[in-house]
Amino acid sequence: MRTLAVVALALLPLCSLQSQTAPRVDHHQHLFSPAAAALVSGDSTAAGISANDLIAMLDSAHIRRALVLSVAYTWSSASRPPVANEYEKVKAENDWTSQQVARYPKRLRAFCSLNPLKPYAMDELARCARDPQLKRGLKLHFGNSDVDLDNPDNVEQVRKIFQVANDRRMPIVVHMRTSISKKRNYGRDQALVFLNKLLPAARNVSVQIAHLAGAGDYDPTTDAALGVFTEAIANHDARMKNVWFDVTAVVIHGITPEKGELVARRIRQIGLKRVLYGSDAHGGGNPAPREGWAAFQEIPLTGKEFRTIAENVAPYMQW
Repeated sequence: MRTLAVVALALLPLCSLQSQTAPRVDHHQHLFSPAAAALVSGDSTAAGISANDLIAMLDSAHIRRALVLSVAYTWSSASRPPVANEYEKVKAENDWTSQQVARYPKRLRAFCSLNPLKPYAMDELARCARDPQLKRGLKLHFGNSDVDLDNPDNVEQVRKIFQVANDRRMPIVVHMRTSISKKRNYGRDQALVFLNKLLPAARNVSVQIAHLAGAGDYDPTTDAALGVFTEAIANHDARMKNVWFDVTAVVIHGITPEKGELVARRIRQIGLKRVLYGSDAHGGGNPAPREGWAAFQEIPLTGKEFRTIAENVAPYMQW
């Protein structure tokens, strides 16, 4: 049903999809090399998503810039069997992303990615920090990497990565929702670990929490986790000073009125000025930026509030 909804949106004229100002930046995008696309899809003929493909989608949505988050971490996914020469493939994916983004320096910016629990994580972070494109920032995916926020050893390893990124002045985008397939605990307690143990290690850089602290859509566990941050913001917690939230894939076409009201209320509690638009990679039922922005406008925010979000540009996307 979701696929049919996306197709229906794609057939609408651009003017109806762009009833509000188009976002200045898509803060959550991915490119996939053919090798990574084959790995994820299981299709050896998969073409992937190139910079050219992304630019075409951005043009269709009237979006000028995008933050490209490398998917190198997918080569070390905890949900798949280990791959041969894993670290070499992680490096190759990061390098491919760097080369793609370099073709559009006025429109795309790339963040390096890695699995923070791997023994090569520090080496790859240092290598990325020397790359003209990848030194811009770091993407971590707790679910894909199976970072367990109830495991003190995992938390300490991630804290060290946060600290090094902070020292190198590399902003961090983090998918903090823990693994769904491995049934890791997630909610208020895990968000408190993030707030108390990890955020202080990145006190001098921006931290973008993806998917409103979830994994796309908006469920009770996401709401419980996000509640930790809305409370911290309300209490003027200094640890939240440089924290942003992207709404990537949180709102899908046909969202229920009740869920739409809840998401709108949480966005207001976060504060419109720290909410970033993102649409994620197009495929697997996930809409392209143009259709994603149209779906997002189904929640009950005002035109002024949508314009505020559309105009928001994170510090690491300003040039």
